[in-house]
Amino acid sequence: MAFATELGIVDKHMQFETTDGVHDGFRKDGIYHFHLHDVKKVTISNGQYFIDTGSPHHVEWVNDLNNFNLLEEGGKIRYSHVYRPSGTNVNFIEKAPDKIKVRTYERGVENETLSCGTGVTACAIVAGLEGYQSPVAIETKGGKLQVSFTKVDAQHFKDIYLAGPAEKVFEGIFDVYSE
Repeated sequence: MAFATELGIVDKHMQFETTDGVHDGFRKDGIYHFHLHDVKKVTISNGQYFIDTGSPHHVEWVNDLNNFNLLEEGGKIRYSHVYRPSGTNVNFIEKAPDKIKVRTYERGVENETLSCGTGVTACAIVAGLEGYQSPVAIETKGGKLQVSFTKVDAQHFKDIYLAGPAEKVFEGIFDVYSE
């Protein structure tokens, strides 16, 4: 949405289509807000959670997230037999006063990403199951985000919004020559 705003395609409100359908978004006071689809199923097994927020996410709580071996542990889970054949994104979260901290091993990237919107949304829902109130403040390596939701029951969350700033981190020119 920030890119579309910069191009002059959209000002404050927009709709955009992703692999899981059409979403609404808006900008208010420099913060971008994205409406995600309802989550109607949360799978919990041995303290680990699986939630599809438009992309599949495995979520589990850890201690000392900063020193956690995300690449090794995330890779094991991403490629485990449980998630075959397509794999899953893997999120590790840590409780902190008034927020959660999140790190993500993202399939396709096959490495850690600085932030993942559908991943932090899955983590906020897990935090909601663990007593955190909406909106949930989230800290990632890429910055601070917030997810709000209405908890219908332990399986159903609606009115889900991901909110945060957007900053351009790179601009370049790529010339294509043909012979």
